[in-house]
Amino acid sequence: MQLITERLILREFEEDDWRPILAYQSDPHYLRYNPWSQRTEADVRNFVQGFMLWQQERPRRKFQLVITLKSTGLLIGNCGIRMKTAYAREADIGYELDDHYWGNGYATEAARALLDFGFRELRLHRIWAQCIAENVASARVMERLGMKLEGHFRESEWMKNRWWDTLYYAILEHEWPVDQQSR
Repeated sequence: MQLITERLILREFEEDDWRPILAYQSDPHYLRYNPWSQRTEADVRNFVQGFMLWQQERPRRKFQLVITLKSTGLLIGNCGIRMKTAYAREADIGYELDDHYWGNGYATEAARALLDFGFRELRLHRIWAQCIAENVASARVMERLGMKLEGHFRESEWMKNRWWDTLYYAILEHEWPVDQQSR
């Protein structure tokens, strides 16, 4: 599977993708809002292998894709849309980028492609996402996509020896504009 946007190609994981992923997942900026305090080669190889196993599911319910720059093929992150069951009408999305590519609209562009795929191809009714409340940039991505804040859960996630607030956003199929992907 492959999704193509104006500047990105979202493609299936391949075994050698662990190298660039380890590079950005080891960065302290990336790790700030993630449960890990460090990443090893074995961690990331297992991470990639897990997503490669999802590719073999039939019927498929989870789609995790690497984010590459269309102009160079450089891997800059990954994103996914995941249903609990193969025939669910609801899914969650998530995205992560190498911090060298933050602030360029790539997360929004990748997430927009996932939403479009979810509503058009998977025929979903509702797509949701969550982020740590302090991760303002991630919340802005969801807002730019037209997702609505559904909940602010106080101290709902224990991570890195403290409680964190989380934000939950969602968008419904009738809220997704037909021409959204062309924006």
